[in-house]
Amino acid sequence: MHKGIKTAMINVFVAAGVFYVAVVISMYVFQRNFMYFPDNSKPSRIASGVPDMAEITFATADGLELFAWHGQPVHADKPTVVMFHGNAGTIGDRGYKARTFLDGGYGVLLVEYRGFSGNPGSPSEDGLYQDARGALGYLSNLGVEKDDIVIYGESLGTGVAITMAAEAQAQGAPVAAVILEAPYTSTVDAGAAHYPFLPVRWLMKDRFESIKRIDDIDAPLFVVHGEQDWTVPAKLGKRLFAAAQEPKDALWIPQAGHNDVYDFGAGQAVLNFLKRHAVSGK
Repeated sequence: MHKGIKTAMINVFVAAGVFYVAVVISMYVFQRNFMYFPDNSKPSRIASGVPDMAEITFATADGLELFAWHGQPVHADKPTVVMFHGNAGTIGDRGYKARTFLDGGYGVLLVEYRGFSGNPGSPSEDGLYQDARGALGYLSNLGVEKDDIVIYGESLGTGVAITMAAEAQAQGAPVAAVILEAPYTSTVDAGAAHYPFLPVRWLMKDRFESIKRIDDIDAPLFVVHGEQDWTVPAKLGKRLFAAAQEPKDALWIPQAGHNDVYDFGAGQAVLNFLKRHAVSGK
């Protein structure tokens, strides 16, 4: 091989290597910018279709005051659905989901995270767990017991939901049921599916390892996932579901993607599941 060509090829490989290392370092440093997409604007309950919910505040163990929306159950025998949303937008984007349960007579607590909707702080795995514990503590202060709570997680929030349900189980106070919309085995697995060219398993800080906790939960479990979900591949939801204890049920929707499962009857399917398992409160 001509010496000049050989030198040029070496330079190309070196430049490519330097570029790759720079990409890896950038992804590591700024990884939470690729994981959380908070909307800092505060949503309106009226515009979100839940004017009957009240704005409340709750405290976290690390000293933050966060706002959320709370609707009391219409019927005394109905539990409260505590909803942990995904990695983008605000609780206002989930008003239509809350409406499903409010209209069914359930209580609903739409939990907002740190760094979202104008709340102080910045999101992280540990931070979201602290936010979730603070929200559940708010209900506890109102006298709502864990067996009067249905924990609902959406996308990234499924990792929060599973962790809260596992903690309640470990404390000897299991929740009434767990609902998971577009769940994953871990965010490491989800990230590796999106960035196969990066050493994601070495880089990720916020790992949300749901697969390690799902077997700790024996509350009735319902999973709903769109088969056309390219954000959280349905195969991850199926692996998580397979690892879970009974009683459990799932709805795999062939036509649905990541954000449109309610367009294909997911809300009614959840209500039917709760009814089948007599999750109706005390």
